[in-house]
Amino acid sequence: MQNTKSRKLNMSFQSKREMTDMTSRSGGGAKGRILEFAAIASIPMVLVFGNSMLVPVLPELQNALGITKFQSSLVISIFSLAAGLFIPIIGYLSDQLGRKAIIIPALIIYGAAGVLAGMGAIWQSYTVIIISRAIQGMAAAGTAPIAMALVGDLYDGATESKALGLTEASNGAGKVLSPIIGSLLALIVWYASFFAFPVFCALSLAAVLFLIKEPKHDHKQKLGVYLQKVGSLFKEKGRWLIASFFAGSLGLFILFGVLFYLSNILEVDPYRIEGVKKGLILAIPLLGMVITSYTTGSLIKKNGKLIRLLINLGLLTMTVALASAIFFLQNLYVFIGLLTLSSIGTGLLLPCLNTMITGAVDKSERGMITSLYNCLRFLGVAFGPPLFGWMMDQSHRLVFISVSSLSLVTLALVFFLIKPPAQIQ
Repeated sequence: MQNTKSRKLNMSFQSKREMTDMTSRSGGGAKGRILEFAAIASIPMVLVFGNSMLVPVLPELQNALGITKFQSSLVISIFSLAAGLFIPIIGYLSDQLGRKAIIIPALIIYGAAGVLAGMGAIWQSYTVIIISRAIQGMAAAGTAPIAMALVGDLYDGATESKALGLTEASNGAGKVLSPIIGSLLALIVWYASFFAFPVFCALSLAAVLFLIKEPKHDHKQKLGVYLQKVGSLFKEKGRWLIASFFAGSLGLFILFGVLFYLSNILEVDPYRIEGVKKGLILAIPLLGMVITSYTTGSLIKKNGKLIRLLINLGLLTMTVALASAIFFLQNLYVFIGLLTLSSIGTGLLLPCLNTMITGAVDKSERGMITSLYNCLRFLGVAFGPPLFGWMMDQSHRLVFISVSSLSLVTLALVFFLIKPPAQIQ
């Protein structure tokens, strides 16, 4: 493949040479491509398992360790906060050393820290759990964000958009499966999820090692030159990049906040729904997001006009659904339906943002840009549960008044600031 995409022609097809290179790299033919896609998709799924499997067991964790709701939410938030703060450094290193050179040790550390967190639970040490979760978060910085840059390195045109849609769908599929898996594991013991992380990490590690052949890496640059190029990119495209970063962060802030909200209200009166049944209910909104993300990634094919339409439609759907939820807090069926509609809006939004952001920069700086984007996504995840918990203590209506208002403001920003060309590079 060529080292950079053409800046003169905005083509969405691949040359015969590129197709030949891709075929030889992936082991030949459609089967090799599918296995390569599966290996890439395993990385964001493992990342999601690290947080979402714990959401159903937060009430049990709270009771077992005798901690507050806010302290239990930190088990989720400290992971995402550590990842968000560490991602820019990892992004730079991936641009210098290569993607697999970062992803492989990150998966190893991720799994090992899961074992340590499980031991902390056995010892009933909240401190050990929190430290372990912070370590996991730092390792997580080298997983899904770098996988997004890797997709940009491996593919071009419509294939890249499809692969990015698949990674977002995999992220969502992990969110669908993880509450169910977490609830099933909790039938053994509430902290069983901590010990399951290494198993998933090992499977993903094997897939990355044997199924992905990374293109030759020759992008090393001095830090000063590198930062100057990134700065120039933001001077040129900063308005729409920052709006995109904010929109992606908001989407995951709302998604994880809503999961935290649902997990808590389902276990108290009048519902008293626990265990696997609760996990299945938590999976309903996420399933809508998964199907929409994959479909969106398959359809957009770097079509700028369609991408802009779907981004605005996604945020409008989120705004309307979350605002409507204010009036149906006591009707569980309608309420979950509205949250599912909001998740569908998120599924329209995120693959489009991924495609625009990865196409905004050459391969030599792509790791930093996708890492900054994912940094804000992680911070959205980090602040979702504690802020939703605080708002729940004030008023349940306040939760949905706030998030629907934020969605509306973001819709306005995106409408005026994000105007991609007819064909994204």
